[in-house]
Amino acid sequence: MKKSRVKIENDLLGRIGALADEAEIPAFVVGGYVRDLLLGREVKDMDILVLGQGIAFAERVAKALHRTNLATFPKFGTAMLQLDDGKIEFVGARKESYTKDSRKPVVETGTLDEDLSRRDFTVNAVAVSLNRETWGDVTDPFKGREDLKKKLLRTPLDPEETFDDDPLRVMRAMRFAAQLDFEVAPAILRAARTMRQRLSIVSQERISEEILKLMASRRPSVGWKLMQETGVVEIVFPEIHQLSGVEQRKEYHHKDVFFHTLKVVDNICEMTENVWLRMAALLHDVAKPKTKAFKEGTGWTFHGHEEIGARMVKPIFRRMKFPLEHVPYVEKLVRLHLRPMALVDHDVTDSAVRRLLFEAGPDIDDLMTLCRADITSRNPKLVKQVRQNYDRVAEKMKVVEERDRMRNWQPALRGDEIMRVCGIQEGPSVGDLKQMVVDAVLDGHIPNEHDAALEYLLRIKDEVLSKKGTKSSTTRK
Repeated sequence: MKKSRVKIENDLLGRIGALADEAEIPAFVVGGYVRDLLLGREVKDMDILVLGQGIAFAERVAKALHRTNLATFPKFGTAMLQLDDGKIEFVGARKESYTKDSRKPVVETGTLDEDLSRRDFTVNAVAVSLNRETWGDVTDPFKGREDLKKKLLRTPLDPEETFDDDPLRVMRAMRFAAQLDFEVAPAILRAARTMRQRLSIVSQERISEEILKLMASRRPSVGWKLMQETGVVEIVFPEIHQLSGVEQRKEYHHKDVFFHTLKVVDNICEMTENVWLRMAALLHDVAKPKTKAFKEGTGWTFHGHEEIGARMVKPIFRRMKFPLEHVPYVEKLVRLHLRPMALVDHDVTDSAVRRLLFEAGPDIDDLMTLCRADITSRNPKLVKQVRQNYDRVAEKMKVVEERDRMRNWQPALRGDEIMRVCGIQEGPSVGDLKQMVVDAVLDGHIPNEHDAALEYLLRIKDEVLSKKGTKSSTTRK
């Protein structure tokens, strides 16, 4: 029977194949590289599988490529070589499993078919030979190419066995469904429900990496809905799970915040690839379950959910081990996401516009993107009206910005200058004076200029300090 082949035109893989021939070992490219090649997607990272010692072969490749940055993981028999554009991972054919209470796999030497059987999904269990005599020959024992054509995710073995080997694969199934726009086999969903508690043995870093990959996909709602349906969200991100549910009282009901949030996330994914702006969309209503209240004659209210939600961001980032440097940005967008709509009225003051520009700073455009993504009504007339409202707000901000230069504005007077001018020591009075100068600029009483701010400070300092019982050295003189 004639062996099936795929066409591979990659000089680096050709060189790796030649090195495998020199070492007299069979070598294959497997996993995501083959999957994406067959799907016609851009391919950067490579997974190389050898029937031999994966680390020793990786060292041979690194030496031939004059690379000194090879990272090896002897316990797992793997190695990783970072390239200028992408990376190569090496492994010897193996079989691996997890004990019931361990996050680390037990690894043993295996055959090619055994290695492929332990892959997560059939579409990732296709190997292509790199040796000269068998270049391009395909090994596909679990019909992964057929599943690619069907756009179907299945596991090579029974799903429970596959997930028991590495429980994170439960989440990977949902992420691939969103990333590749694939259907998930019912057996996988059943196993996910049964085995979701096993995710508790997986490190938080790996879980969070999957969430960020899901948020980077074209339509994250696909994965989030599957995770909610199978109970996975409750395990890995309880705050998002708690958004689900609709309650009816009399003629009043509120829309399901979970599905509203996913719509906002999908909307924003059409506008930006910034994963932290997408994360702000995911968390913008995170405090609604905590603030939900029913008011007779009014209906459901969520007063203060934007402020409480902003305060929830840092604890969530700490627990999820997301990079904390993104906390201030996400906090700000969650806190301010209702503010632009408050500026819609025709009689809104320039001061209100100025204050929003000041508080949002360089992130004002991202804030407006979030606001536009937050339009999820099915009523076309309402959608059109809200979009026009935001257009009007944007125009107001443009006028004020051009006149007052508020974007990226820093207070005209620093604390050390206030202390020097007023002859006072560091303390609450310095912050109070600084805020009064800021307020005077934002309210339009003085222009956004250093000299005007200094003149205003000199006018108010004595009265302010005397009320606080603070004497300046200039006053004592």
